[in-house]
Amino acid sequence: MRIGIGFDAHRFGAAEVETVRIGGVDVPFDREILAHSDGDVILHALCDAMLGALALGDLGKFFPDSDPQYHNIDSRLLLRATMEKIGERNYHVVNVDITLIAEEPKVAEYVDAMRGCIAENLVVDVGVVGLKATTTEKMGFIGRGEGLTAQAVVLLDENVG
Repeated sequence: MRIGIGFDAHRFGAAEVETVRIGGVDVPFDREILAHSDGDVILHALCDAMLGALALGDLGKFFPDSDPQYHNIDSRLLLRATMEKIGERNYHVVNVDITLIAEEPKVAEYVDAMRGCIAENLVVDVGVVGLKATTTEKMGFIGRGEGLTAQAVVLLDENVG
């Protein structure tokens, strides 16, 4: 069994938008997330945790922000590609636990949809996907509404047979 930890953070931009993608789900929000990709901190942290569990490096190693083909890419595609790397090494996901840290947008009503999206893309039962959200009680850059972060932990196991 292998354990990995991932972290991601992105700033909010000034551009007005209608939704942002978090946990693979479009969530109503009026400010953009600044990123080379879609800025999905949950999926980025999860990918980093998975890659880290097998000592493969981080998301930027495989999908560098200097490569124009990844500009505005849907992070669900990055998650699926990461899953392929895990499978190629004969591992599978046992469970994941993710924490979104943000004052806004409020995501409580979207958590189940996010868990479902993550489970679908990992090809696992939704019951092995833990996801919760918290704030920093108005402290720091998150508390000032400058951005958001996510942390993820994953447990992988080697396929038997």
